[in-house]
Amino acid sequence: MSKIEAFLTANEEQDIVEAILQAELNTSGEIRVHIEKTSKGDATHRALEVFHMLKMDNTKLQNAVLIYVAIEDRNFVIYGDKGINDVVESNFWNSTKDVMQTHFKKGNFKQGLVEGILKAGEQLKKHFPYSDDDTNELTNEISKG
Repeated sequence: MSKIEAFLTANEEQDIVEAILQAELNTSGEIRVHIEKTSKGDATHRALEVFHMLKMDNTKLQNAVLIYVAIEDRNFVIYGDKGINDVVESNFWNSTKDVMQTHFKKGNFKQGLVEGILKAGEQLKKHFPYSDDDTNELTNEISKG
């Protein structure tokens, strides 16, 4: 079993997808989670590459958020597109990262991801509320590299 497969159980992955669905329920924003073994260098740079690879930069309102996890590197990045970054408080992503990191340090990876997703969803709802013509622009499934 690879590190990626061992990181979360199938049930935990499903709980994370459910958290994404819940977080996106009241917003036009989009949230994705990407997990891979290593970033092979700078995690923020790799998160940006993955953001583009997943076409997250193509959302209409530039309101997509990627939670990128590099397992072996013991590192993660929360990357928000321009639309969301322009409206959240300057310390928002750091406070979200702190909540997640508290869980991660205890080995509670699923709970850390779920709480980070829900916290991002609250800000997306606040700044990008759901509208009747909203469509789910990106899949909610966890991507793996």
